[in-house]
This record gives sequence, C-alpha cells and structure tokens, in this order.
Amino acid sequence: MSKKIVSLFDDFDIDSKSLCGIDEAGRGPIAGALVMAGVILSKDIDGLNDSKKLSEKKREKLYEIIKNSSKYFIYEVNATKIDKIGLSKAIKECLEAIKNYFGEDTNFLFDGNSSFGVDGISTLIKADAKVKAVSAASILAKVYRDRQMVEYSKIYPEYGFEKHKGYGTKAHIEAIEKYGYCKIHRRSFKIKLSSKEHRHCH
Repeated sequence: MSKKIVSLFDDFDIDSKSLCGIDEAGRGPIAGALVMAGVILSKDIDGLNDSKKLSEKKREKLYEIIKNSSKYFIYEVNATKIDKIGLSKAIKECLEAIKNYFGEDTNFLFDGNSSFGVDGISTLIKADAKVKAVSAASILAKVYRDRQMVEYSKIYPEYGFEKHKGYGTKAHIEAIEKYGYCKIHRRSFKIKLSSKEHRHCH
C-alpha cells in the first residue's frame, strides 16, 4: 500500500495528490487534547517547515493558507479519554480516524518511527521538516491546539495555559500545586508535586 511513497521523499512533487501527510501536536503536555491533522495539498505553498521551527505569527498565517490549499482533517482526543485509554491508543485512534476519512486509495505518511499498529501508514523520522504535506499537517495540528489552549485559559485563567499550552513548565506545576487539577488535566501523566494533596477545581 505504501510502496510508491519512498520516491517522494527526495523531491516531494506536489502533483502527487494522493499523499496525505500526518502529524500531531500535544503528545507530551500534562493538560489539553492530543490533536492530529491529515493533509493532502492541492497546491504548492512556500515557507512550509516543521511547525516548531516557525514563529507563531508565521504559523498562524500558513494555517489559513493550508486550509484553503488542501483537503484536510483534524481529529482530537481529549484529556479524559487519554487518561482512560492511554496515549498510544489515543494516537492510534487519531491515525485510524484520518485513514478512514481519506480512504484506502491514499498514501499516508506519518511523522516519526511508528504507525502504532495501523496498517497502510508509512513513517519517516523528521518528515515534518522534509515533506511538505507533513509540514502542513504539523502546522494545522499545532495552531489548532494552541488556539484551543488559549480558549481554555479564559475558562481556567489561574493555570496560564495561553503561555505554556499545557506543557509541564515550572509555573504550570506550581499552579497545579496551588489550585489542584482542572477538567482538562491529564491525571495519568506523572508530575512531581511537592505536596501530596491533589485537589480538583470545578
């Protein structure tokens, strides 16, 4: 199923409209959803790269361009479900949802070295910096998730989600120690709290 894909790595040709690049955002944070995007580009876009290598302003601009220049699908698994099924199964669920959305006649390329047991998905380490469709997916997933965390910061202003986007920064962990967990925290992710008390906010 993925036999044709290798030739696309060296010089990714935009005419391959059957290549769906996949990447996720939010694998490592202790709060918020896991967000995955699948993108088939319909036209060439300048300036694509791994989303982490781009400024926020550049990502925001490319986000709108990608949405208007591709067929895309964004899927998310929230913190409660991640706690229930685990991160690996959450990633697998996202991959399966994207595969089902685009269908069997698509070549899928996922950033990283594992397809998490989902058949028909090729993988490539650092694909988000090498293959345009994966770069585009990386940008969609990150901007979508970052915007979501900014919205959550309005509901739970005490945690500073708009700054750290749910990652386990010192300020974030101190906020959890002070206020307890809120609804979007991943309780299954181990963090070192200095107090043994885990309160819950509503």
